[in-house]
Amino acid sequence: MNNSLGYGDYLVFLIYFFIVAGYGYWIYKKRQSKETDTQSFFLAEGSLTWWAIGASMIASNISAEQFVGMSGSGFSMGLAISAYEWLAAISLIIVAVFFMPIYLKNRIFTMPQFLKQRYNEKVALLMAIFWLFLYVFVNLTSILYLGSVAISNLAGTQYFHLIMILLAIFALVITLGGMKVIGYTDVIQVIFLVIGGLAATYLALTKVSEHFGYGKDFIAGIDQLFKKAPEHFDMIFDKPTTNSTEAEVKNYLSLPGVAMLLAGQWIANLNYWGCNQYITQRALGADLPTARKGILFAAFLKIMMPIIVVLPGIAAFVLYKGGHNDVQAAMEVGGKVNADRAYSTVLAFLPEGLRGLSMAALTAAIVASLAGKANSISTIFTLDIYKKYVSKEASEKKLVWTGRLTVLLAMIIAILFTWNDWLNIGGEGGFTFIQKYTGFVSPGIFAVFLLGFFWKRTTSLAAVAGIVGGFILSVLFNSYFPQWFGHETLLYTAYINPDNGLYEIPFLTSMGWVFAICVALMVTLSVLDPKSRNNPKATQYDSSMFKVSNGMLAMILVILGIIAALYVRFW
Repeated sequence: MNNSLGYGDYLVFLIYFFIVAGYGYWIYKKRQSKETDTQSFFLAEGSLTWWAIGASMIASNISAEQFVGMSGSGFSMGLAISAYEWLAAISLIIVAVFFMPIYLKNRIFTMPQFLKQRYNEKVALLMAIFWLFLYVFVNLTSILYLGSVAISNLAGTQYFHLIMILLAIFALVITLGGMKVIGYTDVIQVIFLVIGGLAATYLALTKVSEHFGYGKDFIAGIDQLFKKAPEHFDMIFDKPTTNSTEAEVKNYLSLPGVAMLLAGQWIANLNYWGCNQYITQRALGADLPTARKGILFAAFLKIMMPIIVVLPGIAAFVLYKGGHNDVQAAMEVGGKVNADRAYSTVLAFLPEGLRGLSMAALTAAIVASLAGKANSISTIFTLDIYKKYVSKEASEKKLVWTGRLTVLLAMIIAILFTWNDWLNIGGEGGFTFIQKYTGFVSPGIFAVFLLGFFWKRTTSLAAVAGIVGGFILSVLFNSYFPQWFGHETLLYTAYINPDNGLYEIPFLTSMGWVFAICVALMVTLSVLDPKSRNNPKATQYDSSMFKVSNGMLAMILVILGIIAALYVRFW
């Protein structure tokens, strides 16, 4: 086991860097004559192919939160964390079939733009501000922090701040080239991500096999995972009892059994994949068949992600429990196990060269996500705030430069807040931090979008109530209800979090109830408004918009069949 990088690792990493940077520069120069056009800069003017759209969506989604956070969750709770990936594939199908036709028919380029067309400018401005704060202070910061932690665990913790700055600069360079540079460099990023990720998984499983006396046998390694940690292959956690361990309670707080499948998990996924500028932006510039193909391609890639990000975490757990001295030393910090170190611990097993390839894969995931998030921040601020409220007569060139300056400012803010981990991302746990605090706004936002799509009577007042009410209710459910109303009610059961000794409601359960209450509130307010019967801003659609070709139907059925088989096997 080697925790340091060799010359071969740095050589492989430099090759990766020059390939991505060189290809990105070539794409930029090829399109430079049009880079002063906002359609080109922010949306790639519809020139992304279906495979570029799908690859870019995955590259922007898979980042340090998966490699570090989800591998850490694989170490602590096992395959169950894969629910985020596999249900995301189904959510992508729903987005491709039902959401994307509405966006493209109405020529929607940003999410606030849709809210303005469907409701009014106040709703759009409110949501634009919500999104900017969420993207900068939750997503951008957590990606930068977790990525810096992961890479510094390999290169040396003394380089943490240097790595943070270099990641930000690399992402900044890609982002300043516009969405087309992001989209097509993401294809290369995904290639590195998949190859490097699979190499790490393969070596981790052979190391498990070798540790238990079966030689370097990949299949034997998988078999040992099932034998040594069978509880790590349960997809659904049982409700805790008085005899449950602290680990079982913590697992249930993160993934509350069947309850999460009934509400919270779907809200988190559908809001992320269907109502999120960061993700939908890749497809908004394309025609409907191309957008749908790209999104379904992304769904196929999501199915295989647990192989790359969850299995290494489970392998690290088996080696740790099996008494592997190096793994135990690497996983323990200050006498306590730090699950977020699982992935970097596995990478240390790789031989020189492959370790550099895997670090390139990790860097690719981090940089792609940073670039995609920064571009979305830039798009929302420039088109939905600056152009509308600051400089309505701004030229196309000025808007593009405003977008670039916004990217720079967002990166500087992210560096400042992650320099000493002011947001306590490390203390919360990377993956949980992102899911929990995104969940404060997801239920209300998704209710506003869903009713805005498919119920013509939804009013602007109802939308404002949904957004603000959803946030307030999320705070109350997560921080106050167990203390006010007790830990056992008709709506929820709260459990003592072993980390702080306080009663908490599983946040996915809270998301489900907040969404239901928001929908009820919005429907009530809309029905009470007599003008809602003839709402001129109702979204126009017809059933023919949602039809798919036979080829796409076959792709959808294959995806659903694979996921059904996985749940039947690991339930």
